[in-house]
Amino acid sequence: MWDERYRREDYVYGKAPNDFLASHVDELRPGNVLCLAEGEGRNAVFLAARGFAVTAVDASAVGLEKAARLAAEHDVEVETICADLADYDLGAARWDNIVSIYCHVLSPLRAELHRRVVAALRPGGVFLLEGYTPRQLEFNSGGPRDPDRLMSSAVLARELKGLEFRRLEELERDIHEGSHHSGRSAVVQVVATKP
Repeated sequence: MWDERYRREDYVYGKAPNDFLASHVDELRPGNVLCLAEGEGRNAVFLAARGFAVTAVDASAVGLEKAARLAAEHDVEVETICADLADYDLGAARWDNIVSIYCHVLSPLRAELHRRVVAALRPGGVFLLEGYTPRQLEFNSGGPRDPDRLMSSAVLARELKGLEFRRLEELERDIHEGSHHSGRSAVVQVVATKP
């Protein structure tokens, strides 16, 4: 499905980074960043241009090819890994930062993935996430229509046990990211640190 979505000339979610990430990038630690479900690379390229060593993981080879082109366009390096997040080994105490922007997987995988995120962060490492909440089903501005793929702050607080939250908030905001994320949206935002 994702290969089909990305197999077009334009960038489905645009080339600019997610604005929540852009406005909180100074809260990330210097060092490396793992971008989960990174798609066409807009966030990875933005982070690489800010001096981070970036690894972008996605299940779509088509999306990652576009990410590599976008990185070349901006004269930055991004390591791309084509892998299913169900199988990808995040490692232990390996990452200074992990970024998850609209990574909507089924809830059993999400819970397991978030446990692995906590283990994969180094002490002092930062996890930054933005995703759609169940209230997004009231809007027609993007995101999955399957409620099981949506996230709430209460669920994330449980799944990310072991992190200290600097921000854990549900809100409505306008999103304008390409043709597939456009308009009023219900999101949850996380900035959390591993002690």
